Amino acid sequence: MPNVIDNLTYRREIPVMIKVFINPGRRPDQPEPNPRDWGDRNTNRPTEYNALDDKYPRVIVDELLPVLTKEYSISPDPNRHGIGGASSGAIAAFTVAWERPDHFRKVLSIVGSFTNLRGGHVYPEKILASEKKPIRVFFQDGRNDNRGQRRGGGYDPERDWFLQNVRLVKAMEEKGYDINYTWGIGLHGQKQGAAILPDMMRWLWRDHPVSTDVNDKVERAFNGPAKAAD
Repeated sequence: MPNVIDNLTYRREIPVMIKVFINPGRRPDQPEPNPRDWGDRNTNRPTEYNALDDKYPRVIVDELLPVLTKEYSISPDPNRHGIGGASSGAIAAFTVAWERPDHFRKVLSIVGSFTNLRGGHVYPEKILASEKKPIRVFFQDGRNDNRGQRRGGGYDPERDWFLQNVRLVKAMEEKGYDINYTWGIGLHGQKQGAAILPDMMRWLWRDHPVSTDVNDKVERAFNGPAKAAD
């Protein structure tokens, strides 16, 4: 993600933006995870990311954003704020925008867990029953994502990742949302999402013009003071 965004910014295909990556929290009884193990077993990630309430959005909007705006010059325009993730991170990102469109209006979803881990399969019904919100979303999933097979046998549609992504897209299309989506043949992973990430970012920020002036003083300021040799 940092490399893709830096490259797109350098080519002036998306605006200059600050990228923030945070880890899920953990309960007092959970040990500090090692750098490669921030999964569901060692953190509070399942509850924080998959629950359909405003607790995680409050963490992002009421705790994280004030710190960022204090240290950096960030546009207050919610149309310029995006949030995204993969799997449970994707539904967490969607929930932030759904609960707080006054702060986030762009969502990037890769193999989103819109399934019954904590009730996420009800989003299509929530969308159809609610007033349309000013959010824009790009979805990606694979037809061979987790397809609802129970361990003891049988099929559970509420735990079918691909089906629930398709249901969510259909509901948002019916409601007239500004969405895009790509269905591949992949498993529950980030290979396709990573491959199309540049296109997802370009589409989400397609109506935010960036400077093409080679003498743009603002963009040149990011490079620091000019050297004498220049």
